[in-house]
Amino acid sequence: MGRRTVKTAGVLVAGAALALGGVAAAPAGAAPAPGHHTFSKAAASFVGATTVEQKVARMEAVLAGMTRLGTAYDVKPLWDKGTKGDGITVATLVSYGDANIQAVIDSYDSRNGLPKANVQVIAPVGHVPGCNDSGVDTATCQSWGGETDLDVEMIHTIAPNAKIVVAATPVAETEGITGLPEMMQAVDYMTTNHVADIISMSFGTAEPNFDSPSQITGLDPAFQRASAAGVTLLASSGDTGASGNTKSGGFWNKQVASWPASDPNVTAVGGTNSVRNVPSTVLWPDSGGGLSAVYDRPSWQDSVSKTTNSTKRAFPDITMEGTSGTSEASPLFAGVLALAAQTKGGRLGQVNTALYTGKLAGIVDVTSGNNTFNGVKGFAAGKGYDIVSGWGTVDAAKFVPSLVAALH
Repeated sequence: MGRRTVKTAGVLVAGAALALGGVAAAPAGAAPAPGHHTFSKAAASFVGATTVEQKVARMEAVLAGMTRLGTAYDVKPLWDKGTKGDGITVATLVSYGDANIQAVIDSYDSRNGLPKANVQVIAPVGHVPGCNDSGVDTATCQSWGGETDLDVEMIHTIAPNAKIVVAATPVAETEGITGLPEMMQAVDYMTTNHVADIISMSFGTAEPNFDSPSQITGLDPAFQRASAAGVTLLASSGDTGASGNTKSGGFWNKQVASWPASDPNVTAVGGTNSVRNVPSTVLWPDSGGGLSAVYDRPSWQDSVSKTTNSTKRAFPDITMEGTSGTSEASPLFAGVLALAAQTKGGRLGQVNTALYTGKLAGIVDVTSGNNTFNGVKGFAAGKGYDIVSGWGTVDAAKFVPSLVAALH
């Protein structure tokens, strides 16, 4: 395999336009999905923003008052002890990314009293086109840029000293298989080259948008290799409640699960309503969650089988603020886990095994709300573990040491 140098956002990154571990291309016979991806309103608000100043203005509109998150999730006691994510790398996996990410984040942080972030952009699957390049849908590309900016800032808000890597792929992920093989190549690249300790994924597609269950499980080897290497994988649970987007942009009229959140290799993160001084105990009503039609219940969920009343994988596993979409929640929890990884002194690996002991301190129960959406009956939050909010949300000062102790 030849190596190549890809220049991205002013950073020279040793990358490879390569196929690792059998995820080089879509499985044979895969029907091409249309060029469609459903973004959160927050990410879509970046359409038309082309300058650093315009992007920062969009961020400030979306993230107004987000500095409260550190207080709400009780991270200050950890910061006061020097636990700010030092020595830990968190990656956000996205299509296209944002070539101006460092300048955008620097400007936003300076204007909002946050420390400078350490951001690196890599293009592990080859050259990433610009939003005005031939064959690229400009609005889709700019929305991915907004998603990238917001993901990075959420990680940085909770773990200010963690290194943040933007792993950008050159093919837009859409509803279905398109773009996902390239994302799995990027996961494999990061695993092989020891790039990241935690990978957050703020995207997803409904399981029935794939041609077959085997098309979904054919993507699993990259996740399995990452998990075996101790990398923690996170994914947002979706923004269409118990339903999901179809390939044409409508909604499924039945309960569906979102992948990769439904994958047992992944910790799925759902959304709560806005937090203030303490974590919210109310579910964000559009938060994705339910039961997979593809994956059987993993052994670590046997402890909640009487609650799920199912032999299938239930998700999400945990919740964080998701009022800007659960694509906000996943990087927020990635930031919390960066603090845990620093405390542990290294990678955490699969954290679901510890979550499902039901014995972790710092769990804040999400007790009300449901995710009924567009006429599709959803699941209700309630006392203790439930399908739609998992174990609830977290008080980081108590949760982080408890999680680390459980993983030792």
